[in-house]
Amino acid sequence: MTMRFDIITLFPELFAALLSSGVTRRAYESGQVQVQLWNLRDHGEGPYRRVDDRPYGGGPGMVMMADPLFNCLQSVRSDRVEPAPVVLFSPAGQVLDHSAVSHWAGSAGAILICGRYEGVDQRFIDAHVDQQISLGDFVLSGGEIAAMALLDAVARLQPGVLHDEGSHQQDSFNSALDGLLDCPHYSRPEIWQGQSVPAPLMSGHHAQIAQWRRQQSLELTARVRPDLLHQAQACGRLTPADLDRAAAAQAAPAPPIEKP
Repeated sequence: MTMRFDIITLFPELFAALLSSGVTRRAYESGQVQVQLWNLRDHGEGPYRRVDDRPYGGGPGMVMMADPLFNCLQSVRSDRVEPAPVVLFSPAGQVLDHSAVSHWAGSAGAILICGRYEGVDQRFIDAHVDQQISLGDFVLSGGEIAAMALLDAVARLQPGVLHDEGSHQQDSFNSALDGLLDCPHYSRPEIWQGQSVPAPLMSGHHAQIAQWRRQQSLELTARVRPDLLHQAQACGRLTPADLDRAAAAQAAPAPPIEKP
């Protein structure tokens, strides 16, 4: 199955760094994740390639017109071998999370529409958009950053993209961590600005290290993302010992951050 994402955007140049930088570029260069950029302006109206107009009913801003979007979408569909869902990045969409990223990482891709201005003509959305996605409860100038976030998250889950095949298994929100936050991490030197690496990590005892990391993951999640803890508990992922550690962390004051 070929994974292909077609991106309809007014600013295709914004994607250049994403597709050519960092470890995730391997997914694009190898063709594991194919990305086709479509400039909506090529389908604009008149000599100025207009793609937006004033909203009916008045008010500030402009609205992306239905016809340019429809014509561009038709070009995308005629270029694809297989059909694909049409996704619009919008505040009205479902918030993108690890579960959704995992779904897209195993899919054949999608047609991604990057909105701009005040929004997209609702008639186009009603007729042609299959799903809407949001990054969270805030507003961006356009959908390009949201599209890049999705592509990056999907690319790093492809086999061979990360140096260590098991790296993403230890990511926050991953099922290997029962959906909890990842534990803190440390590197060289052993002592930095008076702060030492926690002793369990220096022990060389794998079981002790695993126990420490699990406890830290539980405590961090309990303090800053108790909603994730409740989800893991509801799904039966936590042991009685896990729940005891989490409860103790929630009851205790947050540890002070010592500054040199």
